[in-house]
Amino acid sequence: MTALPVLTQSPTDPAFVQNPYPFYERARAAGPFFLWSEYGLTCTTSAAAVGAIFRDRRFGREEPEELRRPIPHHLAPFYAVEAHSMLELEPPHHTRLRNLVLRAFTSRRIAAMGPEIEALCHDLADRFPEGPFDLLEHFGQPLPVTVIARLLGVPEEMGPDLLAWSNAMVGMYQAGRSRASEDAAVAATGAFVAFMRGYVEERRARPAEDLITSLIAAETEGERLTTDELIATCILLLNAGHEATVHSIGNGVKTLIGTRTPAAALAPGAVEPTVEEILRYDPPLHMFTRWAYEDIEVMGHGFARGDRVALLLAAANRDPGMWDRPDRFLPGRVAKPNTSFGAGLHFCVGAPLARLELQIALPILFARLPNLRLAAPPAYADVYHFHGLRRLMVQG
Repeated sequence: MTALPVLTQSPTDPAFVQNPYPFYERARAAGPFFLWSEYGLTCTTSAAAVGAIFRDRRFGREEPEELRRPIPHHLAPFYAVEAHSMLELEPPHHTRLRNLVLRAFTSRRIAAMGPEIEALCHDLADRFPEGPFDLLEHFGQPLPVTVIARLLGVPEEMGPDLLAWSNAMVGMYQAGRSRASEDAAVAATGAFVAFMRGYVEERRARPAEDLITSLIAAETEGERLTTDELIATCILLLNAGHEATVHSIGNGVKTLIGTRTPAAALAPGAVEPTVEEILRYDPPLHMFTRWAYEDIEVMGHGFARGDRVALLLAAANRDPGMWDRPDRFLPGRVAKPNTSFGAGLHFCVGAPLARLELQIALPILFARLPNLRLAAPPAYADVYHFHGLRRLMVQG
């Protein structure tokens, strides 16, 4: 079999952090698959390959058992939580967990949050500082973390702690991970677990009208979530429920301002395709990996059991085989399925909530600040394989 082209690109290089898309185009020119030398991973930029691998049950998130190595002692608390996360599991464990979560995290419950999200957006806008301010600090971060806290039923004044714990935990998935970031993630995991365990126990004793109570009550075929599964699920929902949305708000506002998108693109009949274009054009997650569970060929490349492949979601979202003028932000384009929320078994359960937040928040933000403009060049954070701004200084 023909050897894969090898490409070199540090994921922590400042130029790449600020704009990874030129590298993706260089990789695309090399073919549907290439070897990213810094990761030692086979990667794909192809929308067709990404979609096929996401949906093929012969690929999955769980590492094949014979390849698993002992977990380092200092990381045991972190991976004890990950062991119960449906994001990292495959059927039958994933099926059971996801079905139980979906019984509580219903579309009706999400839709009912609409008026509350709208009121929260206006409340945050009422408190915008005079002069230039960081939109992430005053809007992009507090909005989704408050929404998910209210949904779960935990005190929204815990928002700063939840943000800090989440940021530390997702550091485990970022390029440039170090012993210091590992220790920070473990410490955050301990604090998060202790906090959530107390809340789960309280809700078992005193049920309320919140998602934690519904998760406790959810039952399928006589089974319920264990306490450890409940804690891991709540942590996953809190982390994933705001991390990607923070990045999407920041990236989206930067794009709308930078492309001088007219206000009409956020009108009631137009905002949904505009949000889809934001998610396609500059998504919050750029890489997601899968393990091959058997020997399989995809677009001419052979995988053996135990091989790992990286799906470059942002690159797939700009595949010219799928989209016309993919490097242009065109909010009026006919929306097609993009890869930003994944696909198949692991399609993001929080996608409807994230979309709802963006569809409500962006029109309100630009209606409240119709002259919104950048007050300083936006700066992306060094958080690959996530992709989000470190700050977004604006002025109304």
